[in-house]
Amino acid sequence: MGSLGRCLARNLPGLRCYGSVTLGGRAAPPALQEKTLLLAKPDALQRRLLGDIIQRFERRGFQLVAVKLLQVDRRLVDRHYEQLRLKPFYPALVAYMTSGPVVAMVWEGYDVVRCARAMVGDSSAVGTIRGDLSVHITRNVVHASDSVEMAQREIGFWFQRDELVAWDSWDRDSIYGL
Repeated sequence: MGSLGRCLARNLPGLRCYGSVTLGGRAAPPALQEKTLLLAKPDALQRRLLGDIIQRFERRGFQLVAVKLLQVDRRLVDRHYEQLRLKPFYPALVAYMTSGPVVAMVWEGYDVVRCARAMVGDSSAVGTIRGDLSVHITRNVVHASDSVEMAQREIGFWFQRDELVAWDSWDRDSIYGL
């Protein structure tokens, strides 16, 4: 097993999350290039929490590969939350998501989908973004994709392929021990 494999094997137990990496100019293994969508919802921006949300992901070693500030329209909300359209709370969700600007981000790194979901947490888990920053279940500050497949689908709703930036992080040796 190479040094990258040893590093990952040594660090897999528990909730440890690692950022993106390119090895000697070569593309990193697919596991290190996993991407997820994170949305900072209108309440996150109204309450000026974006910096804290971004900082938590940076501290975990994940790499930001796309970001945009936008006012979401109904069509995009309908595409993104398609599976919730028949729920009784859906009209309120649409009103909320279109009530102010949203910041859409794509983060890359090892096991980033699982780690992002754990970091976001539910609305009561202390130490998570929602647990620390949300004030009510209907104002839960962030959205994170719930699977690799869903992340790919959702990223496609919010970003064009050429909006994702591939770049080498200078701290990869510190993160991965390469």
